[in-house]
Amino acid sequence: MSGSTLALSGAARTAILMLALGDEYGGKLMAMLKDDEIRDVSRAMVGLGKVGPEVVEQLCQEFAASLGRTSSVSGSAEATERMLRAMLPAEMVNQILEDLYGPAGRNIWDKLGKVNESVLADYLCHEHPQTASMVLSRVPADHAARVIPLLPEALAIDVVERMLALGGVQREAIDDVERTLKVDFMANLASSAQRDPHAKMAEIFNSFDRAVESRLIGALEVKNQDAAQRIKALMFTFDDLVRLAPQDIQTLLRSVEKEKLPIALKGGSDRIRELFLRNLSERAGKMLRDDIEALGPVRLRDVDAAQLAIVMTAKELAAQGEIEIGTGKEDDLVI
Repeated sequence: MSGSTLALSGAARTAILMLALGDEYGGKLMAMLKDDEIRDVSRAMVGLGKVGPEVVEQLCQEFAASLGRTSSVSGSAEATERMLRAMLPAEMVNQILEDLYGPAGRNIWDKLGKVNESVLADYLCHEHPQTASMVLSRVPADHAARVIPLLPEALAIDVVERMLALGGVQREAIDDVERTLKVDFMANLASSAQRDPHAKMAEIFNSFDRAVESRLIGALEVKNQDAAQRIKALMFTFDDLVRLAPQDIQTLLRSVEKEKLPIALKGGSDRIRELFLRNLSERAGKMLRDDIEALGPVRLRDVDAAQLAIVMTAKELAAQGEIEIGTGKEDDLVI
């Protein structure tokens, strides 16, 4: 970057000054800024690139004596992070860097695509319809399709009409919405994301063998029937694989360890066995039936272990977004 400083934004001017002053003195000055100002300056600093000495000289005239000799500075992700870590707590720095880059490179719209549709719908109900339409126009279409039906009907229609009329949205408007989402929604979501202990316990129960699971659930039902019912509703078992759509079963079949499938199906219901068989080719289905018959008697703990391995594989695929395992509601069942 060279030439006049007239085209530079205030954040860019500040970023150049901070870099010219160095980590120690620039860091002390940045520590005096407000949180949103720090984010703006950090974003400008990341995008600066090479700044010529003539620009630095124009901006640093009042500091020329203390600097001694004006030199060029270079803005980069590394320089930004180094300066931030020199003056701010690690937790705050990590939050700023996540705002800049997103976890694993994801931006705010990628994050919103992972937010539970009920949570997102509840938030959008309290926002202006124009904001809701902009948000839903930028998240993945399948996610928007799950959110819109959860909105009040009048709002849903209004949002759909606004989405149709959006056209090109100015960068400033998008920036404003992104800033609001980060401050008012994602930050609050992160701070309030206390995990339901029943969900954690359901995962633990899923990992028990059948005898231990039955014994402990039975004992819990005597002591606390409500808690037992909530855990059972959250559990995902081998028999729950009937919720999977055919394409998801085929994805699962490509991922499971082949030697575990016959053992798991040996102890499975007729319904779950047919679900897997009808998603195989005729030849592969015949081979699987032969493998099941050739097993002979199988210990229950071996069946449980094989079924648990397949369930865990299904959960991993669901976490990666490759399949959907449903919620156990009636409209999630495959017929």
